[in-house]
Amino acid sequence: MSTAHPDHGPHQVPLWFLWDGRAVWMCTSATSVTARNVRKEPRVRLALPDTFDVVLLQGEAECFPDQEVPGGAAEAFADKFGWDPRAEEGSFLYLRVVPRTVRAWRGEPELRGRVIMRDGMWLE
Repeated sequence: MSTAHPDHGPHQVPLWFLWDGRAVWMCTSATSVTARNVRKEPRVRLALPDTFDVVLLQGEAECFPDQEVPGGAAEAFADKFGWDPRAEEGSFLYLRVVPRTVRAWRGEPELRGRVIMRDGMWLE
């Protein structure tokens, strides 16, 4: 996940993610640089799942403190990763990103058709 701070610039970290069919869910410490950045500037970019068959997703992060996250999202996250941040000591922040733009690659040579979503609408 890539975030930005107005004074310190870009910040990028790997986070576990869950796709729920409409949005990507992630979780980070409520005191992390990522959490601080998205509270000030919610526009983010995600690079999923690896460097050869990559999907670049751009959207705005919606923040949910661990005790206010929708139960279904938190349960799906815990089921996928075997880890429930709500049970941890310290506060965590769930991040929900609904894609606005999605670009996809399948190896370097493929250039046409990389933009598969624009302005929140899937392209045919």
